[in-house]
Amino acid sequence: MFSLYFGHYLLNRGLITPDQLTDALDLTESVHLKLGVLAVNAGYMTASRVGKVHQMQTKVDRMFGELAIELGFLTKKQLDDLLSTQKQGHLLLGQALVDKDYLSLEQLQVALDEYKKAYGLSEGQIYKLQQGDVDEIVNTFVRIADSPEKALYTFYISLMLRNVIRFIDNSPRVESSQIPEKLNAEWLVWQEITGSVNLFTAIAAEEPVFMDLARRYSGQGLLEPDELAQASVAEFLNLHNGLFLVNMSNNGVELEMKPQLIGQNKTVTGLGTGCIVPVYLRSGRFDVIISDSNPAL
Repeated sequence: MFSLYFGHYLLNRGLITPDQLTDALDLTESVHLKLGVLAVNAGYMTASRVGKVHQMQTKVDRMFGELAIELGFLTKKQLDDLLSTQKQGHLLLGQALVDKDYLSLEQLQVALDEYKKAYGLSEGQIYKLQQGDVDEIVNTFVRIADSPEKALYTFYISLMLRNVIRFIDNSPRVESSQIPEKLNAEWLVWQEITGSVNLFTAIAAEEPVFMDLARRYSGQGLLEPDELAQASVAEFLNLHNGLFLVNMSNNGVELEMKPQLIGQNKTVTGLGTGCIVPVYLRSGRFDVIISDSNPAL
């Protein structure tokens, strides 16, 4: 995932073109395979056992490798071998850019040094980003305004990114965004969380990305934003919020969810001190919304 962020930094600096970035990322993404695929390919796990781990991940916020070891499907050494194979991807972006003469090695080194300075990154933080540490990614690239709920919002967004990786796309990218006076959403799926903490949560997307989310989550070739497509995106938000509530309960905070609601061509205003985080897939952007006040719709 580090490749995505550094690659877009190079793009925004005008050091490479969009086509060059796509070309280089295609190589890195072909290497950064999901652990389940790698485990089957290595003969360590069967497809059925991979499916069992994925099913467990819909109920608990745990890493694939951690659950596979707990179930006796992988040994610690086998997991280390798979992780070593999976995490070669961050090395390949720079190599691909140099090999294709998109950047010289000197240009790459200068850009990497400037990138570290721009985000105030230590070598330890760079290592975590290269390892795909979601908490480090959110802390580095998502600026959430100071408020009593900042830690809660940060955790919610980190969990959302993990769930996007698990169930939607293994290489999403997040950015910061300011709360606008109003947000126009072609499609909006929202759900209220109530209890000692009251939250408004939502996913907003234009139709092409909305349909991409529906297809990826459902695993079906959906073509229209019909009832099944809408239910698929709504169920993804519900699954995510369910895992969020499990984590909160484990920390002594009991919350409840109201049913998901779906609307088209919605204008959202009055989001209070919440945050909107853009999440980029190959198909485009969708926004994750969390707020401590119910907006006007």
